[in-house]
Amino acid sequence: MKRTWWKEAVVYQVYWRSFFDTDGDGYGDLEGVIQKMDYIKKLGADVIWLNPIYESPDLDNGYDISDYRSVMKKAGTMETWERLLNAAHSKGLKLIMDLVVNHTSDQHPWFIESRSSKDNPKRDWYIWKDAVNGREPNNWRSYFSPSVWEFDEKTDQYYMHSFAVQQPDLNWENPEVREEIYSMMKFWLDKGIDGFRMDVINLLAKQKGFPDSDYPENIDYLGNNPGIHDYLQEMNEKVLRHYDAMTVGEIPFVAPEDGLKYVGEDRHELNTLFHFQVADDMPSWEMLRYKEIQQTWYDGLHGKGWNSQFLNNHDHTRQVTRYGNDKKYRIESAKLLAAMVHTLPGMPYIFQGEEIGMTGVRFDTIGEYHDIAMKNKYEEETSKGRDPQEVLHELQPLSRDNSRTPMQWNSSENAGFSEGKPWLNMNPNYKEINVENALNDSNSVFYFYQKLISLRKEHDVMVYGDYKDLSEGDAKLYIYSRSLNGVTWLIMLNHSDEPSSFSLPAFLTVNEDNLILGNYPAISGQNVLQPHEARIYQL
Repeated sequence: MKRTWWKEAVVYQVYWRSFFDTDGDGYGDLEGVIQKMDYIKKLGADVIWLNPIYESPDLDNGYDISDYRSVMKKAGTMETWERLLNAAHSKGLKLIMDLVVNHTSDQHPWFIESRSSKDNPKRDWYIWKDAVNGREPNNWRSYFSPSVWEFDEKTDQYYMHSFAVQQPDLNWENPEVREEIYSMMKFWLDKGIDGFRMDVINLLAKQKGFPDSDYPENIDYLGNNPGIHDYLQEMNEKVLRHYDAMTVGEIPFVAPEDGLKYVGEDRHELNTLFHFQVADDMPSWEMLRYKEIQQTWYDGLHGKGWNSQFLNNHDHTRQVTRYGNDKKYRIESAKLLAAMVHTLPGMPYIFQGEEIGMTGVRFDTIGEYHDIAMKNKYEEETSKGRDPQEVLHELQPLSRDNSRTPMQWNSSENAGFSEGKPWLNMNPNYKEINVENALNDSNSVFYFYQKLISLRKEHDVMVYGDYKDLSEGDAKLYIYSRSLNGVTWLIMLNHSDEPSSFSLPAFLTVNEDNLILGNYPAISGQNVLQPHEARIYQL
């Protein structure tokens, strides 16, 4: 396993529309990222992942792209973006961009041409099918609606959309499409970016023949289909191998044995991946399941490929609310989750606000939500005659807007995010939970993250160390070691609201002298961990 800069990096995700607004329109912007970059640098992160900034109708918060080579007006201009890149590089930070190439916006000139007539040269740039028995070509469901097919009256055919109706899927079987995408990737890499986070990259290849599914509600048929590795190896050969670029693929519906096919160092596809066995398969915390996931991915990738560690992002509820205790033990819980993500094998990702312990939110009405996936599901379920309040209550916990509320900078109006009306309502707890308070408190969640990142830079064992779970079968405690070149670290976590006692193997001894970091001011008992207590020892 070779050492690389990106394996040793910590990534900070900037969801720019919710980060910092400098022009008062209620949306964060690229200028806001520039102005707050010293904050990211102070935290200690190495890489900024910037969510899509490309020209877009903005139906799905920028993931519906109408021009891959220009900047959305809400975000700023190309000149602003170039200043942002230069500012990042001048501070020793790297910048990776979102690559969204499974689909475009229906307002993209390619699709406007494609739908204009059956004999248009770009017709085959998207996926068009005739009706079958007067209905959709098959029974597949999309992420955001009951069908992946939308009928187009002008040409009397259906087009495929894995997401919203306004996000038609590109036809990756067409070599012209692939060459155009590769050209666009070079455009940004030649500008100096340091890599890509690749949106649902394993959806590019579709099942041959588009057969009906026996279980249409289980949409894993959308991904990991034959041909996907051919596309990614071609992408690597024609583009990626010519740059010192980091690539992380968003890859749903994948287990370790298939994940290795994407990130195996001998396969020349991607550097690392986001799998979703935690985020998609664990609606709430399940310690035994989480340990099992960590073990199987470690076993599957160890020495062959690189994993990523995250518990929340712009698509998933904030971790302290979903997987911790965001009430009585919010601070302790936020620190424990941080310690876990930053000490497990793989690259840690921080989603903006996570480092101050921001929480999820529950709005009172569906009208306060912007998440298109949630709103479409709400409409689908209420149209069946279900009680609207019951449906709202059911959808609230995992709404993507839980993580999208604006960044909480201080206790002033709108948390210092904007002088205008924010595009999405603020979380009401911003007067308590904000950056200003965190920076003024030496025991804050922020400084705990800062210490973790600093330790990672100083100690290779956190990055490259072997992993061993020492607490199999325990539903509250997670105790594991990382070992490298004769150095062993012991990580002890009590992921519960009650004190928990523990016993270590006889060959392991710990004391306060070798405690590196903990989230309680003092150790209360040698063999007891307090609620949501985290300790890191060097043995």
